[in-house]
Amino acid sequence: MSETSEMYDTIIIGAGIAGLTAAIYASRKKMRFEVLATEFGGQFMVSGEVLNYPGIIKTTGVEFSQILKKQMEFNNVNVKTETVKEVKRMGGNFKVISNKAEYNTKTVIIATGARARKLGVPGEDEFAKKGVTYCSICDGPLFAGKDVAVIGGGDAALEAVDFLKDIVAKIYMLVRNDSFTGHEYLQERVKKNPKVEVLFNASTKEILGDVFVTGLKYEQNGKEKEINVNGVIIEIGRIPNTEIFKDLVKLDQHNHILIDCQGNTSVPGIFAAGDCASGHEYQYVIAAGQGCMALIKAARYLARKK
Repeated sequence: MSETSEMYDTIIIGAGIAGLTAAIYASRKKMRFEVLATEFGGQFMVSGEVLNYPGIIKTTGVEFSQILKKQMEFNNVNVKTETVKEVKRMGGNFKVISNKAEYNTKTVIIATGARARKLGVPGEDEFAKKGVTYCSICDGPLFAGKDVAVIGGGDAALEAVDFLKDIVAKIYMLVRNDSFTGHEYLQERVKKNPKVEVLFNASTKEILGDVFVTGLKYEQNGKEKEINVNGVIIEIGRIPNTEIFKDLVKLDQHNHILIDCQGNTSVPGIFAAGDCASGHEYQYVIAAGQGCMALIKAARYLARKK
């Protein structure tokens, strides 16, 4: 593993909208920086329609990621495909250790996002990629003309149903509570769709199948029931990608990195933004704003250290 001799102004960890926004501002400020990420695009790569981002009337996550790639090229931002393993304090500075290199830096911006939460029921792992998926955008076309179940009642689940409506034959939507929690406009679109059967107070107990998924068992109002489906799309929330930072900065009770309104963490010189940070509102515009704030505050932090 190589260690760079250069001292960077900041290392940005993550290439979703929070990290990329920080990178744009870092480039425009002529800072010495790198962007390290396991993949480009973050949540955009698994998003359907995007209708609420200022300045863009309507797009998709994939289309928006292509726009962002062009914007990175325009701003001379290079995203390095590396997995960060650890961040260490080195006096008043930091060392970021990835699977490929080590970077010395004066500040760090953590924008590692979040990942899909699992149900934790029998059959979930056994039939992963065999009918069980956490991404309707990625795998929806595989269920063309078939019956599927979507698990969840929030925005992600509602968006999955809306995306699948023109692909699959029928959608069973299993909502654990007695009502939806997602945006009203998405609720209305789902409710008006004749292909969708919503099962409230339904708790998934087991995913069934042989080689591939054939159905699932659920409990509703104290009774166990079963439905036949060829696909199970799980959309029950996210887990922040913060495990490697738990001994570095303070986390909240849900393992998001605690930040103040300026993106500061509990460690001076380390900032966080986006879905990995406290706030729990998974919105692109919020992540972009936090990425901008984190970079600006990192730059001011550096100015004060001189």
